[in-house]
Amino acid sequence: MTACLKFLRSGKVKDIYELADGDILFHFSDRVSAFDVKFPTPIPRKGEVLCRFAEFWFKKLPIKNHYVRTEGKDKIVVKKMNMIPIECVVRGYFYGSLVQRWKDGQVTLPDGSITQLAAKLPTPIFDPTTKSETHDIAISKKDALERNLVSKSEYEWLENTSLEIYRQMFKAADAAGFVLADLKLEFGKIGDEIILGDSIGPDEYRLWPKDSYRVGKIQESFDKQLLRDWLASNGYQKKFEDDRNAGKEPVAPQLSDMLCNELSSRYITAYEKITGIKF
Repeated sequence: MTACLKFLRSGKVKDIYELADGDILFHFSDRVSAFDVKFPTPIPRKGEVLCRFAEFWFKKLPIKNHYVRTEGKDKIVVKKMNMIPIECVVRGYFYGSLVQRWKDGQVTLPDGSITQLAAKLPTPIFDPTTKSETHDIAISKKDALERNLVSKSEYEWLENTSLEIYRQMFKAADAAGFVLADLKLEFGKIGDEIILGDSIGPDEYRLWPKDSYRVGKIQESFDKQLLRDWLASNGYQKKFEDDRNAGKEPVAPQLSDMLCNELSSRYITAYEKITGIKF
């Protein structure tokens, strides 16, 4: 197959190729990124988990998507699409960047929201960002329309569809003993039709075990939040921000074997519990 591949680009996690028939091949690597910084230390078997999760969700969710087939342990083939330049984020809990943005007056919460860390919002909110390989920025409906990223009807379709997908995935996670705190989705077009694209897995959502969930504290996570928390507690999050503000490219630290193996173990556990399939 190698001779038939045309390399397109390397993303934060996936290497992307075009096949001779025009379809696209995603090769899920063991790379990890956090705070829009790529890390040199691989996470064991992460690419396999992401590949299996992508196949699982694309087959389970009752919405048209670009999945075609799985190729080996860490590759899937998808239909080529014109990607919509918005990352469709749905937040169900008061957590992550939402907390600081609310404090800064950059986002409005639903009426009745409790602003304790990790509190459940009265209703999930659609909180999209720009799509970037460097640093994603939150974007309002007004901004998206003024910048001609999407039409009004497209924006509303993306919002309604993203919220519905979140609700369905929340139910699946809940049945497996997890809280799905938030979710990032991407969509694209084939012709004039919008369909679900990219991939869906622990790099695209926050997943908390229900039995340890408590409002007001940092949650145990079965996603890459474990890495974010380690970076924040060791001062790297602030250093990354300071470097960007100074016009410098942030440099990722090496990660310990213990952290990498724990992250890998949690990804695998989440897969097995949600899918019911032994990894």
